[in-house]
Amino acid sequence: MMAMTVFTAALISVFTASVVSVPDGFKPADCSDLYKAGQTVSGIYSIYITGDVPLWVYCHMVSDGKDEDNGGWTVIQRRMDGSVDFYRGWEEYKRGFGATEGEYWLGLENMHQLIRNRKYMLRVDLEDFTGRKGFAQYSTFSVGPETDGYKLQVSGFKDGAAGDSLSIHNGMKFSTFDKDQDTYDGNCAKMWSGAFWYLGCYYTNPNGLYLGQGNTRYAVGIVWSSWKNDYRVSMKFFSMKIRPVS
Repeated sequence: MMAMTVFTAALISVFTASVVSVPDGFKPADCSDLYKAGQTVSGIYSIYITGDVPLWVYCHMVSDGKDEDNGGWTVIQRRMDGSVDFYRGWEEYKRGFGATEGEYWLGLENMHQLIRNRKYMLRVDLEDFTGRKGFAQYSTFSVGPETDGYKLQVSGFKDGAAGDSLSIHNGMKFSTFDKDQDTYDGNCAKMWSGAFWYLGCYYTNPNGLYLGQGNTRYAVGIVWSSWKNDYRVSMKFFSMKIRPVS
């Protein structure tokens, strides 16, 4: 059997911020394993999705107060300050990039391997430049293999004041400017300066340009279209995180 490859995201200054130590020999499969083992501080941890190769991720361990088992989220994508360029090609989106303590993309192959053996839920957290916050939660989330274009499967929407801008992307393959797998005649990634599970083209664009406060360029920003029903609102903060279904 061919050995599975784990891609370690390009971590910038990974040991400079909130790296949390764990007991020797403990090999958690995701952040929920760490949470169950008593790690309740959010920060950078190593997980093991295949074999003995560690993968550094950011774990969101803090409960939002709505249920006692709300920690242990593995962050797979985060935008917060525009410090990382997300307009990148297929290989980088496959492997992962960015700074685990800041803006990063975990990598499509890492997501697929992580999700392969457990059923996961997804939470999307948003904040705009006025300070308004919201979230959207989905009871199922998975990413298929590269041979199937890293196809997205997402369902079971639960509203947290953000609305649902992701369910319509269910079943889509991932597209970048150099690998067009959307349903549009053109290239959605090139048109909207991003990379995502586009259809023709999108209702959300988490990996679009970080525009900053007051910029209203139509649809090229970090858009969640059900947020004020407006494609001109680009988010200040956007995060996607997963944990196993209870």
